[in-house]
Amino acid sequence: MKNVLQVLSIALLFIVVSSCSSVRVVSDYDKNADFKEYKTFAFFKNGIDKAEISDLDKRRILRAIENELLAKGFTKSENPDLLVSLFTKSREKINVYNNGYGHYGYGWGWNPWYYNSHSMVSTSTEGTLYIDLIDANKKELVWQGMGVGYISKSNMEKKEAQIKEFVAKIMGKYPPEL
Repeated sequence: MKNVLQVLSIALLFIVVSSCSSVRVVSDYDKNADFKEYKTFAFFKNGIDKAEISDLDKRRILRAIENELLAKGFTKSENPDLLVSLFTKSREKINVYNNGYGHYGYGWGWNPWYYNSHSMVSTSTEGTLYIDLIDANKKELVWQGMGVGYISKSNMEKKEAQIKEFVAKIMGKYPPEL
């Protein structure tokens, strides 16, 4: 019976962790910006270089952003209307799950201060991706999208899919509904 409860606890943990894979997205924008005027883009190297992630992940993110902008009808240009920058941050989360079957000692030698519980500990990485769109002429931020979700470190195919999901959901907020 104890083994069945442990297996059920592990299964429940897996369901809870895997259900957290969705990305939560918000965006903000300059109400005075005319988003219909923006037709071309380029990446803002100075901003992107400051992002504290691996070069491989930067390239994955930039490819995903480029694909999203091209699909929206933008053209990549040497003389762009918009500069695209990004910022990332992550934090390790430690989750402690108690299976709820702890009990105070009983039977022979019962001790009211003895508590038996089976806890499981897991870690996950919560990542935040900011995508900034900067008016190239004014050098002012006109739109920012932010996505928060969980990132796979071990499975590269899953990580690639998660990056695409992050970017697609964030860029789904652009252009803002005026």
